[in-house]
Amino acid sequence: MATEHFDVVVVGAGISGIAAAHHLRKECPGQRFVVLEAQESHGGTWLTHRYPAARSDSDLYTYGYGFKPWTGTPIATAQEIRAYMGEVIRDDALAPHIRYRHVIRSGSWDSRDNRWTLLAERGDTGETVRITACFLWMCQGYYRHSKGYTPTWPGMDAFRGQVVHPQTWPDDLDCTGKRVVVIGSGATAATLVPGLAGRCAELTMLQRSPGYFTVGRNAVALADELRQLKVDEHWIHEIVRRKLMREREAFTKRAREEPDAVKQELLQGVRAHLGPDFDVDRHFTPRYRPWQQRVAFDPEGAFFRAFREGQAQIVTDEIECFTEGGIQLRSGRLLAADVVVTATGFDLSVLGDIRFAIDGKPLVFSDTVAYRGMMFTGVPNLAWIFGYFRASWTLRVDLVAGFVCRLLRHMDRIGAQCVTPALRPEDHDMALRPWMPVDDFHPGYLARGLHLLPKQGNKPEWQINQDYLTEREEFAAIDLDSPVFDYARAEQVA
Repeated sequence: MATEHFDVVVVGAGISGIAAAHHLRKECPGQRFVVLEAQESHGGTWLTHRYPAARSDSDLYTYGYGFKPWTGTPIATAQEIRAYMGEVIRDDALAPHIRYRHVIRSGSWDSRDNRWTLLAERGDTGETVRITACFLWMCQGYYRHSKGYTPTWPGMDAFRGQVVHPQTWPDDLDCTGKRVVVIGSGATAATLVPGLAGRCAELTMLQRSPGYFTVGRNAVALADELRQLKVDEHWIHEIVRRKLMREREAFTKRAREEPDAVKQELLQGVRAHLGPDFDVDRHFTPRYRPWQQRVAFDPEGAFFRAFREGQAQIVTDEIECFTEGGIQLRSGRLLAADVVVTATGFDLSVLGDIRFAIDGKPLVFSDTVAYRGMMFTGVPNLAWIFGYFRASWTLRVDLVAGFVCRLLRHMDRIGAQCVTPALRPEDHDMALRPWMPVDDFHPGYLARGLHLLPKQGNKPEWQINQDYLTEREEFAAIDLDSPVFDYARAEQVA
């Protein structure tokens, strides 16, 4: 089997991978790199999610890249986001660097030659290809794209209708005139309900417990005003980006310090859109404080309008079992259904579910300690992009990309072939904690997969920081000669 070698292999051509490729082109022009993507095109999440009206839940001024202005509406469709990413691929001439339909099955590090060896299966031919790399940049995201999470309920096999998960939405599924039940209460359900409203004979959103929602215009008045003044789009993007980041930071802080006040404000907003006769206490009052799970955004109130105008109904109950014709609830009510959509979340995917080994020993990722949530003790020449929970994922993408490129240039300057984060002597008695404390943020996918993730410590270098503005300053001050970084230079290898 022939082997092809690269300086850097980027895994994934989604929002993170395209950013990594951009930064490599601009900041490390001497590095030979390739982007390996399992799907048939770029987009990642925005290619996987093909359900009706799929859109972002974060504004594109902060979810978009810092280096490329966003000029559309803040909340964008999947197609618009993919087009935006496609412009980056075109403008930076990245297409020759991207190989689609390459599913990486295994990755092994060999300290004798300081290289990763990847075995990937080509989806178009079925052949196995072998690629080696000095540095591995994991940008494949954090959830399993091939299959979403669907709980197992009694009687599902007896149901005569169709059960669909949004991640694997069939291209030929037509819900027109059908009785549709959407199970879930998060951002996906909030997108699907207005996307299906008015097309179905009956549309029901079934939730076990409510989530928080906020409603607003799909516009930023400041951006519109600056455009009228003919301000350059790069300036508009940066100004609005900073404004929205500050507002998000203030809201998150208030949610922690004044949870009851924030809760009442959110519920007042729901009541304003649904009217006094709607049972908001039952259907839209969560059991947890704001921002222990994501707060879903309803642009232009389309989600609440579907309920207010009678195009959809909401049911808060638990599932007893499926029947031939629908769903039997614990309350005794039967929901008739032709199509059941399980908007019930996804499963965590650690390092793309790739089998990794270090010098012949299988990598147990949960045994490592994370350096600033992007590199890991005992794992050489590897970085993983894991974004923010309460802010736009891509804010951290740009931060990590800048750091990795700086690290690669530093290694070239000092003649290092390998870098591995290592606990210092003063770190060995450090108390270790889970990747994310469940009392701080506890969505289902994290609760189910937390045991698979690395640990964090109680010192800044070993903590998973969820504050972009703080991290922006910390990343700029990272000392690449710190003893945290264990380098192997060429003469040491020899």
